[in-house]
Amino acid sequence: MNNVYYGKLIFELSKTGRIGYSFPKSEISGYTLADIPQDLRRTKKTILPECDELTVVRHYTNMSNNNFGVDTGFYPLGSCTMKYNPKINDELAALPGFNIHPATPVEYTQGALKLYDEVQKTLSEIAGLSRFTLNPFAGAHGELTGLMVIKAFHEQRGDMERTKIIVPNSAHGTNPASAAVAGFKVVEVRSLPDGTVDVEDLKPLLGPDIAGMMMTNPNTLGIFERKIPEIARLIHDCGGLMYYDGANLNPMLGVCRPGDMGFDVMHINLHKTFSTPHGGGGPGSGPVGVREGLEHYLPNPQVVQNEDGRYNIIEDDMSLGTISAFLGNYGILIRAYAYLLSLGKENVPMAGKLSVLNANYIKECLKSHYALPIEGLCKHEFVFDGLREEYGGRHDEDYVRTLDVAKRLLDYGFHAPTIYFPLLFHEAMMIEPTETESKDTLDDFIAVMKQIAVEARDEREKVKTAPHNTPIRRLDDVKAVKEPKFTFWTL
Repeated sequence: MNNVYYGKLIFELSKTGRIGYSFPKSEISGYTLADIPQDLRRTKKTILPECDELTVVRHYTNMSNNNFGVDTGFYPLGSCTMKYNPKINDELAALPGFNIHPATPVEYTQGALKLYDEVQKTLSEIAGLSRFTLNPFAGAHGELTGLMVIKAFHEQRGDMERTKIIVPNSAHGTNPASAAVAGFKVVEVRSLPDGTVDVEDLKPLLGPDIAGMMMTNPNTLGIFERKIPEIARLIHDCGGLMYYDGANLNPMLGVCRPGDMGFDVMHINLHKTFSTPHGGGGPGSGPVGVREGLEHYLPNPQVVQNEDGRYNIIEDDMSLGTISAFLGNYGILIRAYAYLLSLGKENVPMAGKLSVLNANYIKECLKSHYALPIEGLCKHEFVFDGLREEYGGRHDEDYVRTLDVAKRLLDYGFHAPTIYFPLLFHEAMMIEPTETESKDTLDDFIAVMKQIAVEARDEREKVKTAPHNTPIRRLDDVKAVKEPKFTFWTL
């Protein structure tokens, strides 16, 4: 980007009298400003920039080039799964037959309702569960909805004592947050040195007040939880339900099904596993699935297929209620369905296998330069604990931190991985390459990560003061929060 000139604010480019617009001639005559009541008129001139069209176009085009996304570069965010969004998904979502108002009568929306039903049935098959709702708008929204299902299940049975949800200390932060919002008390269970749940620490926590347990498998360390059947038996024996955080479903596709492991409720992030756009907080989609016997608790409205093969929208009296405006982010559902149909039943498992292969390839290539706290096979993602000591890692107070590595990556054109999560490791760096990246891209990333490690060892200050080539340099994060400085223009 031309940051020298077009890095300015649009107001800084403003010149009095410059015009970049023209209004059509008014077809209304016989009225003047004096005809508008005084209390409806502006008392001050509207503060807007005065720029010609070319200046406006260049300004915002250059500004847009500062954005980084999956279409512009490698995005190895662990836990966030920034995989490529195939463009055919967007083409199909833009078909005029899907551009319908949500209140259109069902007799005119049979195709759209069929797509909704087919998506939920496909997800049910992948997850090994009975039924899904596609209404939630995001992953955390799905988490909350799933926990509300658990709460409704217990309350409608009159089991009001079950007020606690067990969450591993390695869990994503949305897990305890969603549980708290749902009205549960969060109980933490420790992890073993290998990153998996400590079953012996779990046992004393069980009792008649346990509503359920939230788990991710593979967990946020990228490690497969091997004791799920035992954990599920313990939770079920004490009367609780098992909740599966499906954010890490990628390596499980076509290989393992949460329902078969003993999970009762789960959510899936379509914007992670099924290639739909993230969108900076929206659009998103977090479908929630349940085992047989819990279907009635899913939120309204619900799409069902009648005996005659036609589709209908119903309201279930046992439902937990309404959690969204209607049937979710329908345009996102179309994109996910396009992805599923493109791969087909035969190729869906390959997405999981390739995500595992890519993650392990990067891990094995970089563990000579970065500290690997947990050895062995990972799944779709893994965690380093900063640089190895011989490459500038933790050895004195002035060591090169994970933040420094992340900032230096920006100079090489790569987005930084997830840092300082999970909280089990002081200098955590979580990397997830996804299945969509080529070996060429992975090799380029590996080479840059090794180069940064060498720089951290031999040119420490170069790394600790990075980035050097971005429009915005290193910020004082604490000061930025406590003493923000806003740039603005006044006339």
